[in-house]
Amino acid sequence: MTSVTRADLMARYGLGRSTLEKWFRERASTGHPEPDGRLGQRLTWDADAWHAWYASRGPAGNAGPVPSGLASRDELAETHGLSKHALKELWAARETNGHPEPARRHGKALYWDAEEWASWYRGLVSSRDEAPEKELVTLAEAGRLLGLAPGTVTVYASRPPKGWPEPAEEVRLGGGRVRRLYRRSDVLAYAERKA
Repeated sequence: MTSVTRADLMARYGLGRSTLEKWFRERASTGHPEPDGRLGQRLTWDADAWHAWYASRGPAGNAGPVPSGLASRDELAETHGLSKHALKELWAARETNGHPEPARRHGKALYWDAEEWASWYRGLVSSRDEAPEKELVTLAEAGRLLGLAPGTVTVYASRPPKGWPEPAEEVRLGGGRVRRLYRRSDVLAYAERKA
């Protein structure tokens, strides 16, 4: 007997975590199989039983395994060293940045041709590198440029270290919050001085 986790099911069937969690939560009405155990903190299911249940949902509920060469947002994030938030922002700006359309959609899950996406992203980075002084980055993106842990850079806004650049722009958000944007070139210059 082979057991699978939600992550295994997401990769094999191209489903989103929220969809899987919803089906399980509503198992009294969906008929979703009960877990067969745990792997650490994660629930597991018998692979054959889960597949039989999923296949019984019919063509609308069964898109089959994700073809090779396609990558989810999580896989793109891992491969290219980006956060999921950065990928969502790139997708949201697709009308201006030329972001490729997904090669496959299944529910809320999107999959891109991995080679096409990588080629597009290399072009985007190359065009940004030609004029990095014009590019503005958030505090979180500045932290990633510096190789800092996500929580480390958040204090820079209220207690900046010596030599930390001033924000190039401040955007007022709801609830009194402020998004500070920094010139990429200023952040990289700070990194060079610090090294």
